[in-house]
Amino acid sequence: MSKTDEQRLVIVSNRVAMPDGSGVAAGGLAVGVLAALREHGGVWFGWSGELTEGDASDPKIESRGNIDYATISLNEKEFEQYYNGYSNKVLWPVCHYLLDFIRYYREDFEGYRRVNSIFARKLARLLKPDDIIWVHDYHLIPLAAELRNAGIENPIGFFLHVPFPSFEAFRAVPGHDYLLRCMCAYDVLGFHTQGDLAAFQTCIREPIVGAEFLDHNRVKVDGGELIADVFPIGIDVDEIQALAVAAQDLKQVERMKQSLAGRSLVIGVDRLDYSKGLVQRFLAYQRLLEKYPNTQNYLTLMQIAPPTRTGVRAYDAIRSELEQAAGHINGRYAEADWVPIRYLNKGVSRKPLMGFFREAVAGLVTPVRDGMNLVAKEFVAAQDPEDPGMLVLSSLAGAACELTDAIIVNPHDREDVADGIATAISMPLEERRVRTAAMMEVLRRNDITAWRKRFVDALLSAR
Repeated sequence: MSKTDEQRLVIVSNRVAMPDGSGVAAGGLAVGVLAALREHGGVWFGWSGELTEGDASDPKIESRGNIDYATISLNEKEFEQYYNGYSNKVLWPVCHYLLDFIRYYREDFEGYRRVNSIFARKLARLLKPDDIIWVHDYHLIPLAAELRNAGIENPIGFFLHVPFPSFEAFRAVPGHDYLLRCMCAYDVLGFHTQGDLAAFQTCIREPIVGAEFLDHNRVKVDGGELIADVFPIGIDVDEIQALAVAAQDLKQVERMKQSLAGRSLVIGVDRLDYSKGLVQRFLAYQRLLEKYPNTQNYLTLMQIAPPTRTGVRAYDAIRSELEQAAGHINGRYAEADWVPIRYLNKGVSRKPLMGFFREAVAGLVTPVRDGMNLVAKEFVAAQDPEDPGMLVLSSLAGAACELTDAIIVNPHDREDVADGIATAISMPLEERRVRTAAMMEVLRRNDITAWRKRFVDALLSAR
């Protein structure tokens, strides 16, 4: 199949990055999706962010150039079951191998299926025969199956932005058999890493769906074939570099530099989530201060952790635990003119954040499990190539498969993380330059443009 003038790309995600700046935050998904839509022309479909007491609304369409932004409201109770319920209390923890956090309720599973059915029903009315459809993330795994049930025969692809678990973990999920059958309704399945693809293959080899491997990436399933492959998401390297340079003139960045009073900055930026290993990171930093006393009154760790999914008990608990850990460490080690940890429970705008990255001697990206983690890539891209800071990266982040010249650590081993930070801040300049140049080469090869082109090309050729 080749691209024609009439062929539109239809993107489906839980939220939509609206042209007024609302919806999905600026980041990998939004940047990649918008570039693909501008090239092909098409529709971005998803939830508007509005909740109602009644039924879901029909799509509201706002056009900008060759892109139609189509959004629907959702029933408040159904959304709670679909999003905070099954998606984030069941699928999120199992995908991150954190089974103790699973909280399953049958009504949440039913709400998850119901909202996916609503998405399919509302989207089907907008589709044209030559459209190709690209669905994003774990919230919408059943969408292709629902569209097929509605008679939609267009090519449909799915990209998973989180890790995929092996069958030994996945089978703990009530509804896993249903989810696997739904995944087999897609024409193309995309994962971040070879490990994620291999984990999916352990699931597909089970007798649940009756699949047959034609080769490493092609799978024969009931009703046809699907392609399952690796499409590592990247960043816009030039944009990050330009922002980091321009940010040096911002007052916010200049004030931050002055406040360090000559000390070195170590930085971490993560959503406030139990998968990010934040408490473990603070304890590793405490171990650094204990083991390497010369870092006391010399290093400042700035941890930016904006809140997420407020009102969900697991996230309220991690916030409380993190605040206690920061308070304990600061209380033990702080001096009259220095605190070891600056903990910001709020977000920082993108441009000044890139300026902070460029100023840091080390970036800490130490999740206990992550699909890719674009913060790791942004930190590297933001560095001054003449005097770069070093990335300390969890071996359990997808980015570790690509950024092998980072300092790779086990996030569960506080001694290992402490030693990794010490290595980063004492690494000779020439070694830092060589490592950073090697990582930049990887970032450019697998940038955001390469990601979306590879996936869209696979989807265009799927049928």
